[in-house]
Amino acid sequence: MSHDSHDGSTRRRFLGTGAGLAATMGLAGCLDGAGTDGGTPTEEPTSTAPPETTAGTTEEPSGTTGSYSVTMEPVGSVEFESPPETWVANNGSWADMGVALGLEPPKAVWLTGRYHTQYYDRIDGVSVDKSDMVSLYQDGVSKELLYSLDADVHVMDPNFLMNRYSGWDESDVAEIESQIAPLFGNCIYAQHYPWHSDYRYYSLYEAFEKLAQVFQRTDRYEAFEAVHDEFRSNLAPHVPTQGERPEVAVLWGVGEAPEEFYPYIIGEGSGFKHLRDLRVRDALASTGIRDFHGSRAGIDIETLFQVDPEVLMLRGYEAKTESEFRSSVVASLQDHPTASQLTAVQNGDVYRAGGLYQGPITNMVLTERTARQLYGVEEALFDRERVAEIVAGEL
Repeated sequence: MSHDSHDGSTRRRFLGTGAGLAATMGLAGCLDGAGTDGGTPTEEPTSTAPPETTAGTTEEPSGTTGSYSVTMEPVGSVEFESPPETWVANNGSWADMGVALGLEPPKAVWLTGRYHTQYYDRIDGVSVDKSDMVSLYQDGVSKELLYSLDADVHVMDPNFLMNRYSGWDESDVAEIESQIAPLFGNCIYAQHYPWHSDYRYYSLYEAFEKLAQVFQRTDRYEAFEAVHDEFRSNLAPHVPTQGERPEVAVLWGVGEAPEEFYPYIIGEGSGFKHLRDLRVRDALASTGIRDFHGSRAGIDIETLFQVDPEVLMLRGYEAKTESEFRSSVVASLQDHPTASQLTAVQNGDVYRAGGLYQGPITNMVLTERTARQLYGVEEALFDRERVAEIVAGEL
């Protein structure tokens, strides 16, 4: 397996015009971070962003023999001699795409605790064992770990590695690409990053199509696209008119009895696709409360009470079951003298918000779950049997 030589400077190839490595090193970038569920959030949330643009031309159909190339920003055109067999992924968005394509799970993701494989329990015939999966981030990311994993492709934006968490520079990335395997990826889960003005973000399904091209499984991508189209058609009649949609505040709760919260403004990116498809109204967007990536500051319950949203959706608790979430987090809010006066708490409208790292399967699971919570939807909105068939290669 090989990939193309650098076209121009590595800096331009990775970051786009108008940005330097020094700026990247000072930012968290498109990064999971080192936090765990229920703690202070270290991943970046999303804010307002330009509309998603149309994907490029499909380079290779399934079944192509011989070498082929796939192009994706910011890595450019990457050449493969044959479809990769082993891989590592940045996060659960990419890992879930691999599951949908019927691949073996990635050898590693940034943080295994943020890849919520329990979502697959909702689909008979689909499961992922991550017991041997490695967390790439272990007080930084070591090149030695990547050498030991010896993957055929690293599905991540190189910018992930060139930041204050890992401390890599361009030469480190070039070494991994030349000595092990190429990097191929894009920051898809959120679209607010201020690295530069012209970063090309991809939607979930644009990125999914690109990964399908890398693994030469575009037939499964097309089958999933059809399931997703049917899913959205099934969802549409349940979405209320604008005036009847609830105002939702999305926050990261700190701890099992949260009194501090980190606000998210609902924007573009795969991490908010379920909320966009449900067309909820953002209770925080017009309040002057800043998305935490802009201020890095949390808000307390008293500040939240001033907003008093109809619905609270809390991130950081996906590792808990619904009953565990209600008996710990929700119960603590009900017992708090101020939080108990919140409209959402009094009406029982406090829910887990879903993970940021959604792929084609997990997004449908989370969208359906949230539709049940917010709109009372009872029926299944997507064909689970068909999903299992596609994963198994029964096209």
